Amino acid sequence: MRIAITGANGFVGKALCALLRDSGHDVVALVRRQGVCTPRVRECLIEDDNFASLALGRPAFGPCDTFVHLAARVHIMRDRAVDPIAAHRTTNVDGTLNAARAASVAGARRFVYVSSIKALGEGEPGRPWRENDEASPVDPYGISKREAELALREFGRAVGMEIVVVRPPLVYGPGVRANFLGLIKAVEKGVPLPLGAVDAQRSMVYVGNLADAIRLLATYPAALEGVYHVTDCEDLSVSQMIRAIADALGKPARLVSVPVALLRLIGTLTRQSDRIDRLTGPLRVECRRLPNELGWTPPWQVADGLKQTVRARSTASTVE
Repeated sequence: MRIAITGANGFVGKALCALLRDSGHDVVALVRRQGVCTPRVRECLIEDDNFASLALGRPAFGPCDTFVHLAARVHIMRDRAVDPIAAHRTTNVDGTLNAARAASVAGARRFVYVSSIKALGEGEPGRPWRENDEASPVDPYGISKREAELALREFGRAVGMEIVVVRPPLVYGPGVRANFLGLIKAVEKGVPLPLGAVDAQRSMVYVGNLADAIRLLATYPAALEGVYHVTDCEDLSVSQMIRAIADALGKPARLVSVPVALLRLIGTLTRQSDRIDRLTGPLRVECRRLPNELGWTPPWQVADGLKQTVRARSTASTVE
């Protein structure tokens, strides 16, 4: 199959390109910077963040069977945009529809859109999020992702294109940044972490598992449509995650058991409530359709994924 991918030189995109190429597929990477993608992948340089030029045929990337849209304006903790929701909509809604228009012109029968669990909301509704749950996103990123899902559904119906939405939770793996990398560094340095009493579980997905699920959804021979959640199918609490990271590093997990209520009080006093809530609150995602309907199982277990993540971090540190 011939598969076009936006965001191909990103964290998930590189893993997906490599997997698809190794599986014998022809990959076209639609990127903003050339020369940083997976070897043996054809790159096409795009001109703008909202893919308006792509929808007009620039660059001409040729026909494709499936179009995978990974590119997005991601969640930003301290967004400095004058109008954050407008900035997110420009890339995540307008840009997604422009990418879908380009896919339609290229003859793609299926459009795989990588959304986010934030399109459903924050936290969880007292149980794992299900694929058919009513969405109630709260931040600009989640709102724009949900709006893109709905706009794509209408577009797909209008042009006769299959729309497949993938909603991952926290993605980790070699090259991960932000909070997850900070947590690895803290464990690596032996920093005492006051999270030993946190037992709320959170779903995650290793980048290799996410890439494998997208590969299946992009290449599945029968018709597909709708929302698919993808996780490692093995939820951990934050304290369990820290212990697993420490084990992968070969270091002790220096966990201090501070009551969750006290952590939340400290979060309120220091204006860090959102960050504390993310660490102490549950966020489980039910991954049902992929295994039940398509027979998918994660090729990587959490322990293996964390070892690969830590190993890549150690290698990068040595090189630095």
